[in-house]
Amino acid sequence: MSNAAGEISVATVGLPKAPTVVVAMGGHAFIQPGERGDHADHARNARMICEQLMVLVDRGYNIVITHGNGPQVGDLLLREEASREERDAAPLDVLVAQTEGSLGYFLQRALLNVLRSRDIRRYVVTMVTQVLVDPEDPAFGTPTKPVGPFLSEAEAQRRRSEFEWEIREDSGRGWRRVVPSPKPQKVIQRHMVREAAEAGHIVIAAGGGGIPITKAPGSRDYVGVEAVIDKDLTSSVLATDVGADLLIILTAVDGVYLNFGREDAIRLGAVTMAECENYIRAGHFPAGSMGPKVEAIHGFLKRGGRRGLITSAERLHQALDGEAGTHFVGRI
Repeated sequence: MSNAAGEISVATVGLPKAPTVVVAMGGHAFIQPGERGDHADHARNARMICEQLMVLVDRGYNIVITHGNGPQVGDLLLREEASREERDAAPLDVLVAQTEGSLGYFLQRALLNVLRSRDIRRYVVTMVTQVLVDPEDPAFGTPTKPVGPFLSEAEAQRRRSEFEWEIREDSGRGWRRVVPSPKPQKVIQRHMVREAAEAGHIVIAAGGGGIPITKAPGSRDYVGVEAVIDKDLTSSVLATDVGADLLIILTAVDGVYLNFGREDAIRLGAVTMAECENYIRAGHFPAGSMGPKVEAIHGFLKRGGRRGLITSAERLHQALDGEAGTHFVGRI
């Protein structure tokens, strides 16, 4: 509720609890096709995204926003490699933290401006978020997470030779650098995220999947690790941790398709847990595209979540009305 000054008040005793939504978007949402990905591009696209997210404000949700960082952390990695003769390169966990701050700032500023343009007084907070991973996760021996721009095979091979990169072809769209991507175990700041969201603040958290950390051997100290966590999987864990009623994953397409890219492609409307598991077993959702998103929704529902939604930012309003997107339900 709002006080006389129009600001959100935490004095909500006796009022119905507002539903909580965790909404995840990719790092490419900040850079449209054909753009350079400079600061002006990031700021403009952040504003457009935030305009589309206002439908969640209008519908009374407590909101937690997560985002990817693939293009941005890849750019930082390239800069670090290019200057490594002059100084020591920053470790990957530090670069993830940097993108949490910079992309969080773009979103936070844009959200505040859009809210104030509508005379809505809600605070927005960006939280630098650490995520615990298992140091024995097999992902450390098999890098799979794409970061940075799409490259020609020749350019990718050159960078592998020059910088000792691991590279891989990415879903027929080009070649990219890949880094380890361990599974998220626990979001360290989960209680702070939940409490801030329940107080009515919009929280930006777990940027880029969160900063990957583990415990030092024989110690209780946290240490950073060289990895990038999949932001959809972290969003799924965070949605469970904060007791979210809805997990939304925004992507480039309007929903989840069977036979995607073929003439017989079919968009899935509503999917039950049993149907989702059947589709996963049948191999409909490849790891390089829709696989992690469906896995994230499935994991959230399996841990007791009620609803999941995959759609594009442009169709979010229609999807919330059941007219677009792919809806996943834990129980019917």
